[in-house]
Amino acid sequence: MDKQYTYQAPSDSIPLSPEPVRVELWKEFVQLTKPGIIRSNLMAAFTGFWVAAKWDIPWMTLLWMIIGTALTMSSSCVFNNYFDRDFDMKMERTRNRSLPTGRLQPNVVLWYAIILGIAGLSVLFLMTNPLTGWFGVLGMFVYVVIYTLWLKRTSTWSTSVGAISGAMPPVMGYTSVTGQVDEGAILLFLILFLWQPPHFWALGIRRVEEYRAAGYPLLPVVKGIERTKKQMIPYVVLLLPVTWLFYSYGYVSWIYGVLGTILNVIWLYICISGFKAKDNEAWAKRNFLFSINWLLLHLFILVLDTMGKM
Repeated sequence: MDKQYTYQAPSDSIPLSPEPVRVELWKEFVQLTKPGIIRSNLMAAFTGFWVAAKWDIPWMTLLWMIIGTALTMSSSCVFNNYFDRDFDMKMERTRNRSLPTGRLQPNVVLWYAIILGIAGLSVLFLMTNPLTGWFGVLGMFVYVVIYTLWLKRTSTWSTSVGAISGAMPPVMGYTSVTGQVDEGAILLFLILFLWQPPHFWALGIRRVEEYRAAGYPLLPVVKGIERTKKQMIPYVVLLLPVTWLFYSYGYVSWIYGVLGTILNVIWLYICISGFKAKDNEAWAKRNFLFSINWLLLHLFILVLDTMGKM
């Protein structure tokens, strides 16, 4: 009687191509740079550039500014992932990132951050101007050293001080054109600086127990949710005059002043309504989502109104 043999296709035991692995690895490196943060900050950088350039656009400067800013911010975010890897393991929102799960090794991520930083700062210094490059250095230093390594682990001031780094992109976009700091650069800085604490504290209220478990001394963890709600108000109130200062210095027309004020008042109303909210998590989610749309709309209106001032 003849023996029967079972044929097993090679594809069942041996991958035909390493391409899926390469794709997954590429995704891991992209996610380390926090693409959502990069996108929103590049929009802010473009807005700063447009406010300064209007219709007299140095296209190559715009290209190099975008590349240098993107690489510099990516480096900062990768450094943040590297130094926060132990804390990320304790939070549901972050425990599936590449480093906590071991999909990427720390030394690989560290070199990735260093290479991105050197490339980004080189582009800013050599292809735009030294002032823009120094603002890139300042943004990286505040985010990586002062915020990530120091205040984020020790103080409720981490959010407010860390907002300095988040306010650098529009300033970098502006100075890449002007090569100097004037009223326009300061006002662009203020918009992003004042926006960030109430925006992030809304997220902190939503995830307060996760931050508590991870050991982060975030404001709602240390001082409580009600104190955090009160702390949001001054930042949103200070945005009201900033909108009209753009008009006063001639960067925009009254249209931005009016529309910007409407957005500011709506956000202020949402913040104040939090004192009567029965469900803090639902209120914080609404506040957080509106703050994202607030920023996008402000930047969009600012660019369009600047175009109208040509």
